[in-house]
Amino acid sequence: MALREIFRFRELPDSDTSKPFLEHLEDLRWTIVKMAITLIIAMIGCFAFRSSLVRVMQRPLREVDPQIGALRALGITDSITISFHLAFYAGLVIAFPMLLYFLAEFVLPALTALEKRFVLPAIFVSFALFVTGVLSCYFWLLPKTILFFFHDTQSLGWAPTWTVQQYYSFVTRFTIGFGLAFELPVVVLALVRFGLVTYRFMARTRPYAIVLIFVLATIITPTPDILTLIALGLPMCLLYESCIWIAWLMQRRLARRAQ
Repeated sequence: MALREIFRFRELPDSDTSKPFLEHLEDLRWTIVKMAITLIIAMIGCFAFRSSLVRVMQRPLREVDPQIGALRALGITDSITISFHLAFYAGLVIAFPMLLYFLAEFVLPALTALEKRFVLPAIFVSFALFVTGVLSCYFWLLPKTILFFFHDTQSLGWAPTWTVQQYYSFVTRFTIGFGLAFELPVVVLALVRFGLVTYRFMARTRPYAIVLIFVLATIITPTPDILTLIALGLPMCLLYESCIWIAWLMQRRLARRAQ
């Protein structure tokens, strides 16, 4: 039903007949193809600089303790496998604006000329939020989390000897998840624009949304540290609260247009 609502939304307002469902699927297919090609090109470029990516990703680890900066590779193919993983996530960050552009190009063809002027600024804001989340995690939250696990391991009398597979899986999931969490305003406002969510619904379900946000924060941050959980959950709650007021302004503006 939600997919059909999006297809209905992307129809031109002055069209007498709706576009066939199969044509919508064909447009969706080409959108996915363009997004996949863009991501693959970005991945190839990032793979060429995998040595630099490795140094960047291990920087928080070396700041905690230079002795554990040398990770252990237990698998024969770890060097290639992890390089592909790093290239994928780095390519995702670099290609993020173009991916958003292709997605907007598919979903929003029925925008007026005035509304289309706001597409590029909206993509820029979305990318800025994503990068802000990634950098906040990388420079602030990630070193604290690694330090917590480092001291917790030592407190049990164990030597912190981490493998490359475990470390890069944790770091990439952590940073990308934090960046995607900062996309909450964009997702909510898109749902409001589609008419799938209203201001009153968001305000009424605020307590449930807060619980869901902290559940998602628990999944994204695989750490029992309550400070880390609050560090991710609290900004998401503030972003959600700001979305409620922005949704109210959007609905008020749409109501004035209708009048």
